[in-house]
Amino acid sequence: MGVSLEDVKKLKELTGLGLGDAKNALVEADGDFDKALEALRKKGLTKAEKKGDRETREGIIDSYVHSDRIGVVVEVNCETDFVARLPEFREFAHQMAMQIAAMSPIYPTMEDVPTDLYEAKKAELLAADDLASKPEEIREKIVEGQLKKHFAEQVLAEQPYVLDDTITVAERIKQQVAKHGENLRVSQFKRIELGVNE
Repeated sequence: MGVSLEDVKKLKELTGLGLGDAKNALVEADGDFDKALEALRKKGLTKAEKKGDRETREGIIDSYVHSDRIGVVVEVNCETDFVARLPEFREFAHQMAMQIAAMSPIYPTMEDVPTDLYEAKKAELLAADDLASKPEEIREKIVEGQLKKHFAEQVLAEQPYVLDDTITVAERIKQQVAKHGENLRVSQFKRIELGVNE
C-alpha cells in the first residue's frame, strides 16, 4: 500500500519527528496512519522513561489567575533553552498552572512528600484493626495501595489530568517528554486562593 505525502506531513506534525522518520513509520505500518501513530507513541513513551533522570536546568515560570480568586505561579523545567522557548512548551506550562488552580495539589511528585509525613501515615494505616489478621506481605500491599490513594489528591503527578481525565499528570508529562525529546518536570508551584491562608 502506498504512503501519501499528506499522511507523512500529518504524522510529522503530531509527533514532532522528521519527514524521513514519519515516512518510515508509515511504511512499516503498511500505510495505516493510526497504526503508525500508535507505534510511534509507544516508542516515544519508552524513550521518555529513559530521559526521566536527565538534568533540567532551563524552563519557564508561568502564572494563571482564575476568576480573580485563585492565582498560581509554576516553574516548569526542561533541558534546553530551545525547548523552553517553544510555544507548545509554554502552553504545557500554562496547562500545569491551570491543573494546580483546579486541583490544589501540595507536592509536585511522591518524592516531594516529606518522609516523616509519609511514614506517619503508613504507620497509621498499618495499625488499622482490620489488617491485624492478615499476613504481613498482604498488609504491606494493602497499605501501599491506600498510601497511593491517600496522596493521589495531594501530589500533582498522581492527579487525573483535568483536560483529559483518562490519564494522570505524570502520563501527560511523559507525552511531552516524548514529543520534545527532553526531560521535563514541574519543580515548584505556589497556589493562592482569596481568603484562604495556609
